Amino acid sequence: MSFKPTILFDLDGTLIDSTDAIVNGFYKAFKEHNLAKPSKEQICSFIGHPLEYMFGSLGVPNHLISNFIAVYKEDYRQNYLAQTTLLPGAFEAVNIASEFANLGVVTTKTSLYSKILLENLGILKYFSVVIGRDDVINPKPDPEPILKALKAINATASNAYMIGDTPMDAKAAKSAGVFSIGVTCGYESKKILELNCDYVCCDAVSAVEYIKIYKQQS
Repeated sequence: MSFKPTILFDLDGTLIDSTDAIVNGFYKAFKEHNLAKPSKEQICSFIGHPLEYMFGSLGVPNHLISNFIAVYKEDYRQNYLAQTTLLPGAFEAVNIASEFANLGVVTTKTSLYSKILLENLGILKYFSVVIGRDDVINPKPDPEPILKALKAINATASNAYMIGDTPMDAKAAKSAGVFSIGVTCGYESKKILELNCDYVCCDAVSAVEYIKIYKQQS
């Protein structure tokens, strides 16, 4: 059992900005099925949820959701590396965190895409585990992906932190017994995050600095 704290990161809106890749993939899916496309704001309001939920919430009939997802995934596969960047301070956050904690990623992206993306962005080497949508039955806000990540690195929930930009990250963390930190650099308002998270700050590097100071004082 490691005595180091464990820090789990969400991806979209927490460490990376893949807004263009996601939105363009949605536009392509709606265009191919001759349905009026939703606004960028509407799509962004659901980022972080599984694709099934996102398309359903945007008005796609249930029997067509799998077809929409197939078009989206093909477009995303072709474009996501070129259309995704690290958020400001993300590299610094991961670098600092790696000096005193075990790191993992818990995301609703597939772990395959996530690992390739993190490698392309130069930060995959910092993470001991990457848990994606394809690794679990129940994605966030269920605690399953967080618990699976902790088990993979033999870590305890009481010495772990989840950093994310949506209430789903916080709810999953709470159910798993993990301290949740919300960041306002993503897709949710500070007000909503404050209602759900144990602590809220502006970005991932601020979250890591908070954990570092807290661990030094405890």
